[in-house]
Amino acid sequence: MPRVKLDATAPDFTLPDFSGEPVSLSGFRGRAHVLLVFNRGFY
Repeated sequence: MPRVKLDATAPDFTLPDFSGEPVSLSGFRGRAHVLLVFNRGFY
């Protein structure tokens, strides 16, 4: 599994939101903070 080093810039990625619409990390660029939460095994 690929890992990102602490304090490194996160690579851009796109995932579906709860309604199935694609959301990209780059779409939040310029905002103060972004919190990512990944729920393993949730589908």
